[in-house]
Amino acid sequence: LTYKEMPDLSHYDFAGFATYTDWGDPPLFVKLVIDKLPMQKGKPAFLFNTCAALSGKTLKTLKTWVNQKGFKVVSAFTLKAPESYPPLVIKGLTGKNNPSERDMIRLINFINELSSFFSSSGHRGLGDLKDTNVKIGIINTLSPRYSRNKSKLQMGNKYVDQGLCTQCGVCFRGCPNEAISINSGVNFDEDKCYGCWSCFNHCPQKAIYTEKIKGIGQYSILENYSQKLMS
Repeated sequence: LTYKEMPDLSHYDFAGFATYTDWGDPPLFVKLVIDKLPMQKGKPAFLFNTCAALSGKTLKTLKTWVNQKGFKVVSAFTLKAPESYPPLVIKGLTGKNNPSERDMIRLINFINELSSFFSSSGHRGLGDLKDTNVKIGIINTLSPRYSRNKSKLQMGNKYVDQGLCTQCGVCFRGCPNEAISINSGVNFDEDKCYGCWSCFNHCPQKAIYTEKIKGIGQYSILENYSQKLMS
């Protein structure tokens, strides 16, 4: 789903908002999606986010955004996931053992509680629903919001190895900020780039590199993560 393909929420009794943590907050494109949703009248919603270490203020910020659109947040959950930020992956901080068995038990409990809530709430009026207080803990509360420029500076300018690039379009289709075009090669619009590194992480040929990192540090443990969730 992109912010160009908006769902019609009138067909649903509740909504869910899920995102990864991006430097202590939800990524910008998530707000773009939420901003384009019509105003709601207390429709219940749940929140979900993933992070490798700290989730920062992700859930708090996400709750603020959906509340501003008239949703009532009934539950929220954070799941530990593998690290995707290349400089940390290179340093060995991969989070490859995330999520732990305890995390998975908590996730299953969260899902079961949501299922129980929504299966038993049909008789309630929207006015009877309570907007939950999302708690993120003292460490996440004190965690600062980082500048987007910091992410871009730590990686360095992006380049494409034309000998490896097949112009498959994975980077173009996956860029949430429409900062990539394919016209006689892959081109980056640095003014639009948000420093999420989706292009670097998902290039199947490892053709995208920076002046500091090339051919290493990609989010190559996605398969392990997916298998763990399915087991």
